[in-house]
Amino acid sequence: MSDQEGVIKYQLSHQSRAIEDDISITSINAWRTLLFKLELIGQLEGRYDGYAFGNISQRLTAINCENVQFIISGTQTGNIASLSRHHYCLVLDANLQQNSLRSTGCCKPSSEALTHASVYQQDNAIQSVIHIHCPEIWRNSHELELPCTAADISYGTVAMAAEVKRLFDTAPLQNTDVFSMLGHEDGIVAFSDSMEKAALLLIQLLADAIAIKQRR
Repeated sequence: MSDQEGVIKYQLSHQSRAIEDDISITSINAWRTLLFKLELIGQLEGRYDGYAFGNISQRLTAINCENVQFIISGTQTGNIASLSRHHYCLVLDANLQQNSLRSTGCCKPSSEALTHASVYQQDNAIQSVIHIHCPEIWRNSHELELPCTAADISYGTVAMAAEVKRLFDTAPLQNTDVFSMLGHEDGIVAFSDSMEKAALLLIQLLADAIAIKQRR
């Protein structure tokens, strides 16, 4: 890989304290556990230099709020089968232009948190973002007709956040809720107005990618 997995590249201001008890993790944790079982989030020997991969987030703010806040799984938690509250953190605000993010939680936010923030900022209706690693989907991105970020753009950067905005502005992400990160090996991002829809979209894509492989 051209990038070391799991490295935070944005400027982070983080306060180490537990997220509030009234923030529910029931739905996000259930879907995250399922994605772990499918090895779309996890840590596998022989892949990505042994680093954990994948992350999941859920929007907390109202749809008309300019400052998007969301909970997201913590950096390098992909190897844990079932997360607890201590494995999630709250992103309080993100400034894409300044490459900065402010958060609170017992762990620091995922290295892809800036990309999640960029997705949320494109459409107030988006309530969930899921970033997985899936060789089957990624290698068949063109056959699956997925919008793709440019191959020379690295994950977790201002350039990636801008690339996400480009995909929204130029129409590819107005017709589908998933894109492939060509510059981030096996990286796929899905989003939707619910956690369930985003997760099921990824599972359907995995089935479609397997079908493509079987037809060859």
